[in-house]
Formats: sequence, C-alpha cells, structure tokens
Amino acid sequence: MEIMACRFRDLFTLEEVMPSNSVDGSHPARFARQRGGRGTYLIPWLDGRPVGHAEVRWTGCEAPEVQAAHPGCPEINGLFVWPEELRSQGIGTALIRAAEEPALTRARLGYRPGVRYVDRWSYRDPAGGLQEHADRAGSSPEG
Repeated sequence: MEIMACRFRDLFTLEEVMPSNSVDGSHPARFARQRGGRGTYLIPWLDGRPVGHAEVRWTGCEAPEVQAAHPGCPEINGLFVWPEELRSQGIGTALIRAAEEPALTRARLGYRPGVRYVDRWSYRDPAGGLQEHADRAGSSPEG
C-alpha cells in the first residue's frame, strides 16, 4: 500500500470508486483546501485503487468551541477506509501515521484530551436532497 497526497488526476477515480456527496468533505473540496495550503488530502492506494482517505486540516476543527479552546491546532478529518472488507486491516492506522508525518515537520504533533463538541455535517443523497447530521465528538488537539 502507498499513501500519497491527492493529485488533480486522482479526483475522477476517487469519485468513481468512493462517491462523495458531502457538502464540505467532497473530494474536490478537500483537494481545493490542499491546493490552497489549508489541508493535506491523503489517499491510500492498494493495487492501483484508492482504498480510503484522510484530510489533515491545517486550519483546525471548524467547531467554534474547539477553535476557541485550541486555536491553530490541526485536525485529522474524514478518516475513511473503503470497501468495508478492508477495514480493521491497518489502513486507517497507516493513514493516521501518514497524517502525523507532516504535522511533526510543522512541530504540531501531540495528543491530549480536548473539547467535547457536536460535529455537524451534511451530504446530498442520491435524490439530491440535503441530509444533515450531528454527532457527539471530541477533539484531541495537536500541539
């Protein structure tokens, strides 16, 4: 398995293999943040196919309570392994380690208990309707 930062040419394949209807977390949105220097969008490749993704958001978690408590702390966001049969085989762990590498070079690596918050996200369902979700979450700020 090889983990690489997303390239423009990867977007079509990503959408074909792992369709993303997320409003803020679509493949193009994550890639745009990477191009703008606000994130690093990591893709693991196995036998020439993408098998997941994770984004390091250098601007940190968007939840206001986390931003207030830990300004400037990066966030690992959108950790995902696909297809499901590949889960629990170390791909997610490898993605986290790959996300830690650039954090370490920026002197932003370290974990400690953080802030509990409600993570709100939305996506477009196959019919085009907006689906909104809210999950309890906790930050583990790097710093």
